[in-house]
Amino acid sequence: MKAKDFTLKDTDNKEVTLSSFEGRKNVVILFFPLAFSSVCTTELCTTRDNMKLYDALDAEVLAISVDSTFSLKAFKDANNLNYTLLSDFNKNVSEDYNVLYEDFFGMKGVSKRAVFVVNKKGDVEYQEVLENAGDMPDLNKVQDVLAQLN
Repeated sequence: MKAKDFTLKDTDNKEVTLSSFEGRKNVVILFFPLAFSSVCTTELCTTRDNMKLYDALDAEVLAISVDSTFSLKAFKDANNLNYTLLSDFNKNVSEDYNVLYEDFFGMKGVSKRAVFVVNKKGDVEYQEVLENAGDMPDLNKVQDVLAQLN
């Protein structure tokens, strides 16, 4: 299945387009509910600590939430995150990927915790969408899928 293309702004207010990685990099898309929440911080810091592995597997990591670019920049700086965070403030990409909670503890339209691995051709090789925001995606499985792509 072809990954749905998108363009979102990063923490430097620059546009990042998924299809720009086609032919060059595999892409790991991490949707997460909210910056500065405990499980999201753990997940994104775990990813930070494994960036050498993702680099070795020729993978770009894009982490997406509905937070503003300003909140994401503060979150990125506070946690020394070494990969791209993107703001889906208008919730379009989360809707396109079917990873949007209707109600998340009284907040409408928050991204679910989910991971998608997109190969260099732009096809989705793996996806995991979690209903329980307290659960972590299987990042070992993500790494296994990436290893098979190389």
